[in-house]
Amino acid sequence: MPYTKRPDNRKMDEIRPIRAEVGIIPNAPGSALFAFGDTVAIAAVYGPKPLHPQHMQESDRGIIRCVYNMLPFSVTERARPGPSRRSKEIGLVSGNALSAVVDLTRFPGTVIDVEIMILQANASTRCAGINAAIMALAHAGIVMKEMVSSVSIGKIDDKIVVDITKEEEDHKEGEGSTDIPFTITSNTKAITHLQLDGKIQVKRFKEAVEAAQKACEKILDYQIRALKGEKIDETKPLKKA
Repeated sequence: MPYTKRPDNRKMDEIRPIRAEVGIIPNAPGSALFAFGDTVAIAAVYGPKPLHPQHMQESDRGIIRCVYNMLPFSVTERARPGPSRRSKEIGLVSGNALSAVVDLTRFPGTVIDVEIMILQANASTRCAGINAAIMALAHAGIVMKEMVSSVSIGKIDDKIVVDITKEEEDHKEGEGSTDIPFTITSNTKAITHLQLDGKIQVKRFKEAVEAAQKACEKILDYQIRALKGEKIDETKPLKKA
């Protein structure tokens, strides 16, 4: 049966309600929250500071050390606390996505620690984490060439869908589902992070890239508004006049 209706009644190109805010952790130089619907990520930035042990330092640039962690209560079945192989991999690819736009030559011999924590998970956690992290870096005043925005694009049967949920990830009917997280820069529109879980034809992949670019433009607007001091929460019902 063709995939014609999403479980939450969104359009195929529609993002879930967004929450975005900076300055949520008073003791961190930079911090932010970003949420796609039920998926909620917070990020904190510390540094730049001297990297120890010293032999790990880069003489001509700094490094970003990104740690990603899903809190035990973030999923329906309690997650095992502490780092896992998956969390280490996501931390690495998230750090690479961020390093592409941070001007690390300004901070030789140092490390910038980025802590990403997933408070609640319903798919797209790495994308929400990257969105929160880049906002936290900007909030901390870290020099960047441009911003990045991240979104997960799915192919379910013959449909390209934006901001895929866990239920859609698990879709097994027809051709099943494919999940492709993208991270795209704000000005040059370069892809700094791309992963593929599943199979997709070249033609459909090009459609996924176009969908990601359009969605990231929308996400960037939310990020910039939050960095200007706006507290965004589309998950709250509008007050009646």
